[in-house]
Amino acid sequence: MRVPVLDKDGKPLMPTKPSRARRWLKEGKAKIVHNNLNVFCIQLLVEPSGYDQQPIALGLDPGKKFTGVGVQSAKFTLFMAHLVLPFPDVTKKMSGRLILRRARRGRRINRKIAFCKRAHRQKRFENRKQNKLPPSIRANKELELRVAKEIVKLFPVTQITYEYVKAKGDKGFSPVMVGQKVMLQWLEKIAPTNTQEGWHTSILRQQLGLSKDKKNKEKQTPETHAHDGIALAASNFMKFEEFYTANTHGHRACWRSPSHICTISYHCAS
Repeated sequence: MRVPVLDKDGKPLMPTKPSRARRWLKEGKAKIVHNNLNVFCIQLLVEPSGYDQQPIALGLDPGKKFTGVGVQSAKFTLFMAHLVLPFPDVTKKMSGRLILRRARRGRRINRKIAFCKRAHRQKRFENRKQNKLPPSIRANKELELRVAKEIVKLFPVTQITYEYVKAKGDKGFSPVMVGQKVMLQWLEKIAPTNTQEGWHTSILRQQLGLSKDKKNKEKQTPETHAHDGIALAASNFMKFEEFYTANTHGHRACWRSPSHICTISYHCAS
């Protein structure tokens, strides 16, 4: 467990241990600051001992109703979140608005007169040829963006990894695919961003020993979506190397530390 630390100007520093944070608070060197994520965070009232920073990655696993978020350094998991997206609520409200609008139009138009004399308002623009995101998808992406911006305020994020969804088999379309390019453009303004496909995330999650609950994805537990976010973030510190023995060969996962020294942690033979 690590506590986010801000300097006197509010810029994020490397997180610290809870015991050290308590000591700074007791000595009057820091104060508690509140944030929109409800994460315990402190702000230094004195100059820090140094500004050296290690790489910290943010992983986002987008979904239709839920999104997994994970913040990972080379040694510690700093933050996990299970976002409940507003997709169902926005869809329901848009359907209700459509019903009410049709009712209003039906009451206003007098169908006893000729069609050319009815109170039809001419269209002001071609509303079928716009490149706008649907309201439900936009609400999802904006929530993910707000959370990413808040995380960047707490941790010195150096890389964002976003899972890029591609429909497979008979599914030629998925709501999760809509707005991915726009979301990547938004994230690029926050920090350098790269993408990763779902099959790669699954392999990394298994290599890290993180479980996945596919039965009930509504559970707000790390096993449903947050572990995928951790796997995405951890991909920036892992790499696969080929190995050969007398009886088998394959690839093994190596953990890349800040000093670029790879230590073998897991392997998968083929």
